[in-house]
Amino acid sequence: MISLTTSPIDASSVLAGVASYDAGAVVLFLGTTREFTKGRRTASLDYECYPEMAEKKLAELEAEARRRWPLIGCSIVHRLGHLELGEASIAIVVSSPHRQDAFAAGQWLIDTIKEVVPIWKCENWADGTREWVHPGLDNQ
Repeated sequence: MISLTTSPIDASSVLAGVASYDAGAVVLFLGTTREFTKGRRTASLDYECYPEMAEKKLAELEAEARRRWPLIGCSIVHRLGHLELGEASIAIVVSSPHRQDAFAAGQWLIDTIKEVVPIWKCENWADGTREWVHPGLDNQ
């Protein structure tokens, strides 16, 4: 399941979407808004995208993850709009018969999403300045 939303991410709901008695492992990754980035204090974040392009690329990555690993379930939810500190910007949940595959798929998905999916992040700094971060260049 692929979803872009302006609402807070409900991790329990995303987890339920990949539940299966065939899964011996379920891995959840939540990317959250942190307060400090490279020593600068963050006040909040804003995310924007061209939805059709972002959804297409996310669906391609989901399909590739399913091709590479024996996944039972896979969900990617990305938040758009304004996020305060501590709020989740992305949830990736994968289920698989074995933990190694679930961990590998989840790691590959978040790393690849940050590199290739056209979702842009604006850092709103505590000093009142703002800075757009290019996808793939924010390696934190």
